[in-house]
Amino acid sequence: MNQFLTSNEPKWRCLRTIVQGVIGVIIAQLPIILGNYPLDPVWTAAIVALSMAVLSPVMAMLGNGDEPTLFDDDDVAEGE
Repeated sequence: MNQFLTSNEPKWRCLRTIVQGVIGVIIAQLPIILGNYPLDPVWTAAIVALSMAVLSPVMAMLGNGDEPTLFDDDDVAEGE
């Protein structure tokens, strides 16, 4: 799992992108999966866009591996 999340090899980056897309589709289809009514296509597109806006930077940050990230800064962690 660590290699999947942190490796920058093309095969792992591609797999992370595929998983990200599948998560976005599942999030968009949650109303149908849970048995509620289907959403308007405009709302579905907005939900997918919002989920990708959250997942893209998270996956990019996970793919940095050993490179410093925003959360590695001691000043941020201490609240200064």
